[in-house]
Amino acid sequence: MNAAEHTHYRTCHLCEAICGVEIRVRGTEILSIRGDEQDPFSRGHLCPKALGLKDIHEDPDRLRKPMRRTATGWEEVSWDAALDEVARRLVALQREHGADTVASYLGNPQVHNYAALLGGGKFLRALRSRNRYSATSVDQLPHHLSAYLLYGHQLMIPVPDIDRTQFFLVIGGNPVVSNGSLMTAPDVTRRLKDLRARGGRLVVVDPRRTETAEIADTHLFVTPGSDALMLLSMLQVLFAEGRVAPGALAGFIDGIEAISERVRPFTPEATASSTGIAPEVVRQLTRDFASSPRAVCHGRMGVSTQQFGALCQWLIQLLNILTGNLDRVGGAMFTRPAFDLLGLGAGFGQRGSFDKRRTRVRGLPEFGSEFPVAALAEEILTPGEGQIRALVTAAGNPVLSTPNGRQVEQALEQLDFMVSIDPYINETTRHAHYILPPTSGLERDHFDLIFHVLAVRNTVKYSKPLFAKPPGALHDWEIFDRLVERIGAHDPARRAGWAARLMSRWLTPKRSVALGIRLGSRGAGWNPFSRGLTLSKIAAQPHGLDLGPLEPCLPQRLKTPGRRIDLAPKPLVADLERLSRTVQVSATAAATVDASATDILRLIGRRDPRTNNSWLHNSRRFVKGPQRCTMLIHPADAAARGLTEGDMATVTSRTGSVDIAVEPSDEMMRGVVSIPHGWGHHRTGMRLQIAAAHAGVSANDLTDETFIDELCGNAALNGVAVRIERRAAR
Repeated sequence: MNAAEHTHYRTCHLCEAICGVEIRVRGTEILSIRGDEQDPFSRGHLCPKALGLKDIHEDPDRLRKPMRRTATGWEEVSWDAALDEVARRLVALQREHGADTVASYLGNPQVHNYAALLGGGKFLRALRSRNRYSATSVDQLPHHLSAYLLYGHQLMIPVPDIDRTQFFLVIGGNPVVSNGSLMTAPDVTRRLKDLRARGGRLVVVDPRRTETAEIADTHLFVTPGSDALMLLSMLQVLFAEGRVAPGALAGFIDGIEAISERVRPFTPEATASSTGIAPEVVRQLTRDFASSPRAVCHGRMGVSTQQFGALCQWLIQLLNILTGNLDRVGGAMFTRPAFDLLGLGAGFGQRGSFDKRRTRVRGLPEFGSEFPVAALAEEILTPGEGQIRALVTAAGNPVLSTPNGRQVEQALEQLDFMVSIDPYINETTRHAHYILPPTSGLERDHFDLIFHVLAVRNTVKYSKPLFAKPPGALHDWEIFDRLVERIGAHDPARRAGWAARLMSRWLTPKRSVALGIRLGSRGAGWNPFSRGLTLSKIAAQPHGLDLGPLEPCLPQRLKTPGRRIDLAPKPLVADLERLSRTVQVSATAAATVDASATDILRLIGRRDPRTNNSWLHNSRRFVKGPQRCTMLIHPADAAARGLTEGDMATVTSRTGSVDIAVEPSDEMMRGVVSIPHGWGHHRTGMRLQIAAAHAGVSANDLTDETFIDELCGNAALNGVAVRIERRAAR
């Protein structure tokens, strides 16, 4: 008898857009995936990546049982054997060498999985190691630092009110492809077109004429790594021309005079030779932005992952504040989600911290109890007290996603012990001694803890599992919980009391979310007659609930002392001196550049619209067709090196070299090349058949762990100096 068909509604968890999907199923067979037209946020939009939900779930390379690496290869083991051995080895190493000898690395898929996020936090507390790392420091750390220093909480990141703005200035971002990174905005292309249709203006500043720049009113090329200078010049123009107008913000901001003094030297004339943007262009851009009734500036990966990422994110906030566009309709606004991480306090979300301690080898600062991942390899490779000897990774692939991937590989090979909570044997997990695979995303429920905090509209949705958990399988949070129990069994000093253990078992991730919603500002509390939100009420609406547009909320929502904004935090102001030392500000300084350095080009990354990091490269439908891992280079730069379309070039940096196909394109700024991230599947020992057949090269075999934002330690993946030549005959 044939199984009956049914339709399931949920949120796609593959990127930040959190689009609603409609999945038609017969038994365990997925028949179709399309956009949910009744989802109040995405309204039927769906990008091609959503088909990856089916591909990942059905992938024959996805692990279903724990694996142990042996001298003769991988073998399946029972959950009890794997979990007990992992806990025993971790505890033994910590007893012999100290708690910090075991490090952890969490990849960004953790943020797309609320239960793993909550369960992982519980595990890290039980591990008691201060050596914590994550994908944050190869991505959005400058956003968090700026939010922490200005607004008092690392998650108080304002998002563009894109649906009501009249002037959208995007610096180093490509939302048409990313679907709005740190700006959760499904169908962002339509939203941008709507902006222009209502008479608004879209301006993109980027070393590449991106997909977003193609639909913009204006695109400006900017030299990689010089964005802070452009922003300082815009601020200088605001003050010089008397255009500073914070409006309603004036009553609770401090430090305007200090900012005025600091930006004075950075005139558009002084920065033009470094940025490549003519002084009058900067002046007119500033005037247009300041005179718009509703404007917002937003910067993403291009400005975050560079030498001055934290400065860029701070200066973007200053531009919005000093023109009165923070906390204003059509400007940069804050969300009020159903599960309010900012309002619920330390029980659910950390406010943040900065520079409480530093790494052992290079002395890089912590942020939010994590060290910059650019320091991970050296902390493993450098002998001495406090050396990392074991590593736990969860949903992360640092060999491909962090700087100097070859050094990371070398470090992983040296570890005494490694365990990965991951569904694949990939470039990183192949080094593990044990791999503990969780259930697939469609076998779990789903609730977005983080992306509702960053959404351009207040909405909420809870998705039930599509498929039942297979017999003997474990969810991510169950793996973490069982490791916590076994760590306590091997180390009684870490074993919680019976009451705490009972509470921990009762307070599952789902119950934590239910509690957070009930106690939130939109929640029902404990009143059974309240009309406020509860998880059960949300779950009863499979398409989700619309909670309305973003609303002004300052100064009440600030987490700073006295609910005031200090525009000039000391760490950021002090970092301006590093900028002045590092970058030639004078317009005449270009004449002093050593001619021997003229063969240097600057490397930037890019995201492919059909793939998402390395997650979907094992899906045939996403890697078929034209080669996607190519190097974009301006035709004049290619010709100067004797390169034409399809030639193979050798790209060399301080850390290594790769051979890659050449794709000349006038969308690139002169002196800049672009290689997409997430590729490099040529490593041996993986079980990713399709990805290995479309290997590409890893841009992070060229990036440099010493090339960082020195203020916060974030990796500078953009602006890396490279030399390019035709590949020698072999």
